[in-house]
Amino acid sequence: MGVRKHNMAKQIKEAKKEVAFAKLTGCPTSPRKMRLVADLVRGVEVEKALQILKFSSKEASINVEKLLLSAIANWQAKNEDASLEEANLYVKTITVDSAAMLKRLRPAPQGRAHRIRKRSNHVTIVLGSKNVESK
Repeated sequence: MGVRKHNMAKQIKEAKKEVAFAKLTGCPTSPRKMRLVADLVRGVEVEKALQILKFSSKEASINVEKLLLSAIANWQAKNEDASLEEANLYVKTITVDSAAMLKRLRPAPQGRAHRIRKRSNHVTIVLGSKNVESK
């Protein structure tokens, strides 16, 4: 590997140390309901986001809270020497995508059938750190 390529690889590796992510796949909640919860914590500091999710009345907030704790654990595994309080972690991005749909039939009047779509979703959460320089 050349020197330029080696230096670029080091820069990318250092940049990846700053962010941590976690994925939740195939969660049996509709993406629309999950996006309501995701919008509550997007761009918020991690400690505040955990409190928001803990006291939210939405069912989907339980899954997002577990996912956020997993992302924090992933960040701690990457940065063993750094402390969580000094890092100023925040929810950089959180995306909710639709996953596979289970299609079921419900009996309808006059011998017909209506299709019931049981939706599920994928959630990806990325944490970033706000480095505050002292004046």
